[in-house]
This record gives sequence, C-alpha cells and structure tokens, in this order.
Amino acid sequence: MRIIKRNGSEVPFDPEKILVAITKANGQAAEENRLSPDIIDAITRRVTAQCEALGRAPGVEEVQDMVEQQLMQSGSFDVAKRYITYRYTRALARHANTTDNKILSLIECVNEEAKQENSNKNPVINSTQRDYMAGEVSKDLTERVLLPQDIVEAHEAGIIHFHDMDYYAQHMHNCDLVNLEDMLQHETVITGTLIEKPHSFSTACNIATQIIAQVASNQYGGQSISLAHLAPFVDISRKKIRRELEQELDSLNLHLDPEAVDSLAKAQLLSEIQRGVQTIQYQVVTLLTTNGQAPFVTVFMYLGEAKNEQEKADLALIIEETLRQRYEGVKNEQGVWVTPAFPKLIYVLEEDNIREGTPYYYLTELAAKCTAKRMVPDYISEKVMKELKGGDVYTCMGCRSFLTPDRFTDAGVGNIANARNYEPGKHKYYGRFNQGVVTVNLVDIGLSAQGDMDRFWQIFDERMELCHRALRCRHERLKGTLSDVAPILWQYGALARLKKGETIDRLLYDGYSTISLGYAGLWECVKALNGKKLTEPEGEELGLQIMRKLNEYTAKWKKAENIDYSIYGTPLESTTYRFAKCLQKRFGVIEGITDKGYITNSYHIHVTEPINAFDKIRTEAKFQALSPGGAISYVEVPNMSHNLDAVIRVMQFIYDNILYAELNTKSDYCQVCGWDGEIEIRENNGKLVWTCPCCGNTDQNKMNVARRTCGYIGTQFWNQGRTQEIKERVLHL
Repeated sequence: MRIIKRNGSEVPFDPEKILVAITKANGQAAEENRLSPDIIDAITRRVTAQCEALGRAPGVEEVQDMVEQQLMQSGSFDVAKRYITYRYTRALARHANTTDNKILSLIECVNEEAKQENSNKNPVINSTQRDYMAGEVSKDLTERVLLPQDIVEAHEAGIIHFHDMDYYAQHMHNCDLVNLEDMLQHETVITGTLIEKPHSFSTACNIATQIIAQVASNQYGGQSISLAHLAPFVDISRKKIRRELEQELDSLNLHLDPEAVDSLAKAQLLSEIQRGVQTIQYQVVTLLTTNGQAPFVTVFMYLGEAKNEQEKADLALIIEETLRQRYEGVKNEQGVWVTPAFPKLIYVLEEDNIREGTPYYYLTELAAKCTAKRMVPDYISEKVMKELKGGDVYTCMGCRSFLTPDRFTDAGVGNIANARNYEPGKHKYYGRFNQGVVTVNLVDIGLSAQGDMDRFWQIFDERMELCHRALRCRHERLKGTLSDVAPILWQYGALARLKKGETIDRLLYDGYSTISLGYAGLWECVKALNGKKLTEPEGEELGLQIMRKLNEYTAKWKKAENIDYSIYGTPLESTTYRFAKCLQKRFGVIEGITDKGYITNSYHIHVTEPINAFDKIRTEAKFQALSPGGAISYVEVPNMSHNLDAVIRVMQFIYDNILYAELNTKSDYCQVCGWDGEIEIRENNGKLVWTCPCCGNTDQNKMNVARRTCGYIGTQFWNQGRTQEIKERVLHL
C-alpha cells in the first residue's frame, strides 16, 4: 500500500508513522488521560485497515482525519485535542508558502498527482513542467485572492469543481469552433506575418496546422475545425494541376487524349490530397503547444456542409483519405503502427451515407473499419441533431462541449465578430466559443439529503446558487479582456476580427458564446436517494427529473442575464478520483455509491452494469437530450475488426436514436516483447498497474496504451481511480 504526500508525491505506506504521531500527542496529554501502548497500537491497526479498505492510495490529510476519528471514538479526547493542535500548527507553517513544495516535486518528477492529472500530458518534459509550475502559481493566486472563499472551500471539499483553476488568473477561455473558412479565404496574420489565401490544397492544410497550434496556445480547452473549410482548395489544386500539366505537355510537344490528361491530373490531385491530410495528421501529433501537449483538436467530417455537388465530392475525397490514414495509424519510436490520440475525428451519419445503396455509404464502411481498429471516428447523427438543435448540424468544441443553437442571428444582433464570411440570416457557429465550466457533484447532494427528497431539493437549490456565483466569476474574469491578449483569436479571424484595444465583451452575450454548468455522478446520486438504478423505471424518472431541474436553472439565469448558460455532461478525468476521495471522507464507504475510486461521468450508466449496446444507447439518449451543452455516450466493444457488420449496425442505431456516440475498443502495444493485444490492469501491492500479459512488462515508458476516458483518447496514463474505472468496464456488445 502507498500514500500520497501533500506535495503530490507517492511513497510506501508506513503504519509506524501513525504510531509515532499518536505517541507524541499522547505524551503531551495529562498523565491520567494518556493511552496505553496497546491502545495506541490498536488505533494504528484500525486506521491501517481503513486505508487498505479504500482500495487506493490515501492522502496524508485523509489518514490524519481517520486518526482523529479513532481517537474520538476511543474516548481519548485529551489526546485527540493535542493531535488536532499539532496538525493545526503544522498547517499554519505550511500556509506561509503554499506552492514551493509542489513546484519542487514537479521539477523532480515525483509528483504522482501531476503525472496522472492529464492522460495526454507528459509531466517529465520541460514544457509540461513549465505549464504545471505556472498553473500552481495561478491556483495559489486564485484560491487566495481571485475567488470568494466559500467557492474555494466548496471546490476543495469536492462539492463543486471549479475547472481549470490553473489558468483562471489569466483572461483565457475554454474551447472554441475555429472559423477556418474566414482565415483561409480572407487572410489571417500569424505572429505578425500576413498569411494570404492559399493557392493549393496542400498549402491550405499547412496553414491550418499553424492556426491550430496558435489557437491551442491561447486557450486551455479543445478546438474544432471542419474539413468542409478545406474542400474548396481541392478544386483550386485541380485546376492548377491541370493547367500546369497542359503547359508541360505543350512544352514537350506531346498530345494526349483528354481522358489520359484527366487520368494524370486526377492521380496528381489524389497525391496532393494525401500529402495535405498527412500534414494535418503528423503535425497535430508532433506539435507541442505552450502547455506541453499536442493540440486538443477535433476534425469534423460532414458532407452536408458542402456548398455544392462538386465541393461535396471533393470533401468526400478528403474524408476518405483522412479515414485511410487514421486506420493506418502512426509509427511509434520502435517503428510500429499504433493508435494516435489526435486529431479526434467526428463523422456525421446522414441520409447520404447511412445505408447500403446511398451515395457515400462506402465512407461509412471505411469509418466502421477505422473505428474497429483505432477507436475513431466518433459519430454525430444528423437526424437526431436536427431534432434537438432547431434544424442545425454542427460539431462540438473539443470532446463534447456543444454551443447553444444560434439565437443572435434570428434576433438581428448581426455580425458582432466582424467575420468576413458572415452571411446575413444564416446561422453562425464557427467563431463561437465557451467561457468556462463549473461542475456540481450530484452524489454529494444525494448523500447529504439522507433519503429525504424535500431536503434534497433544498440542498440542490443551495448548490445551484453556489454554481451560479462560481460561473459568474468565470464570466466576470473574461469581461474587459482586450483583443490584444490573443490576436489570432480576437483580431485575425479564429473567433473574431476585433480592433486592437477593443474588448471582447460584446461576444459574451446574446448567445454568441456559452458558459457551462457541469454535473457528475447522476447514477450514484439517484441510487443514494431511492436505491434504484438509472436502468430501472423509478431510477430513470428521478434521474430525468434532476436533469430537467438543472435545465430550469440555466434557463432562468439565461433569461435574466442574456448569457447562454447550458447543461454540460462533464467528462471527468482526474476529477472523478478527487470527487470519490472527497465523498469517502465526508460520508465513508457506502456500497454501490462511494466504494469505488471513481464516480460516474455525467448521466452515464455505470461501467459495471451489464447492458447491451442498443439498450444503453436507447436509455442514455433520453438523458443526452437534456444535456444540451455537451454530452457523449459510448459502447464498450471487443475487437470488432472481423465483425464490421455489427459495427455498422450500431452506427445505424446511433443515427436513429442518439445525437453523439462512440465505440470503445482497445489498441495497445508492448515495446519490450512486441505484444499487440490488450495491455492488462493488475493489482500489485495495493496498486493497479498496467501489465503486458505476454512478458510482464510494467514500464509505462515501454508500452503504448490507448483508452478513451473522457471523450478524448488518452495515451499516457491515468490516476488510480480512473484506472479502476477502466479495469471494471463491461462489454456492451
């Protein structure tokens, strides 16, 4: 068993330290109140047993809380008082400087919490360390100066989660839909250099990757681009290639029939499309932004965005090449093809591609093949999205955050971003963004109510007001932000074309941007209230009632403030572990609710629940419809490479039933022995360890593991809570 120190480092658990601490406190108590060595030993053993029962590494503070509780329960109030006084004195000494130890542990690479905080960031490299160090300073400022104390305390207690506190000190937002069309068609500026409209598809792809890198370095969430914005450049290249080919043939005095010329031109065009897509694939994978990770970029593939039939056919060529290259993968340092984390791909299922006999069904077959091997693309249903989003179809920002349907266009607000590709009367999505997220821990509300529904709704109201004030802090932090802080975003087209010195305030209202009320643990919350599952009628109805109530609050705030608050199914990664620890500390270990090292993401059916893929999608679709600010559902599947018909059947079911879903498989490789099957999770000395089943390799630096944990595919490694969640997933197909 291991324990996590205050600086985030992980060390072996030593019961002797508990015994020594109690003995010291015991020595300061009045002689008549002192404990015998046998009682001290018994308390030490009980605390050790409590820690072992957690099934994870406890934190120092948790262990000290257990010691206090055991001293109280044994009636040793004087000794407990001395122990508490000692803790308080030490806490005061530490409070004099809250960041030094954490920063030092980051630099020395012994901070286990940092190592597992983000499964796509390598904490060993300098750029990531620099970002984490800056983040510690930002969190310190935020907690001591920038946020109200009750919000900080609620965050620390796991009652809410104030996301991305490590970036809050700066005037930065969360995620966005890049208006790539505006930047490519109407010029942009990158680090002071004018970038004119490209004259070929490959150049457009190269510029797109530069834009992606710049955008990623100026906000802290995900971003999305559309392949439809690159499609017009295919025809530009086609005409250019044909013209140059004819000139070359004339110079050589060669005369070929038109069909032969067409064939040569097409071959060159396909070669250029291949190079352009490869540029995006490899640039995104190999780029490191200023926060020490590859850009969290999503590539949207929707035939319905094409403006004419020629552009649609050209877009299909790009989509086909993108899927082919992703199916192939990228080579790791051993030269073996593996699954990359980025770019994330989203494929829209639509009438033109969903069933055999439709014009673009061949793309859907290729998408199914790619999903079976590489876990992408993910799928958006054009049919369901039009029903839920007022007839519009558009991509999410990053892994799941959706903008609210455009209302400013219909209200006559106009082109407030000064976009050069603005079309009056046409709904606008590219160039819009999310201001930030605050998540409520629904499990905590459910347990605090102790089965009393009146008490539950009372606490619910209080927590909603707390979240509202926290979200207002995020909003107010962005108000007054000058366009100069991120020219690529605010001045040169990614989000807007504002003047130098102009504030972004106008873009925070009228629905141009959104702000997200996240929620987590609906499954456990319902179970705590009525003992039912979301898959049971009584559990489902209560869960839907809670979701409707969340939406009532955001609608009320939106109406009062003209800010688009929206309900967001939070993709917990490291937070799932932190919330679980906080719940165990507040309520103890409760079977089926707090007995895991994780809680359930958003509205999801619990990962251990036996249910088939179709019932899971059908049930979760009801909740996803009530999570308009972002949600994604998944089905866990085995290796489907030899059963693509089943993959397509699931995809067709997605099209008819749910807005946004994905299929999760495994894609691993052991660099020691060459094993290309599933890397297993095994328990070793009280810790879950990734282990090659062939050679026993446990060195995470010598294996490639890809798992989807929160919408994105993670390729580093995860904390113990998330690792337990991955280990306990059941198959749905």
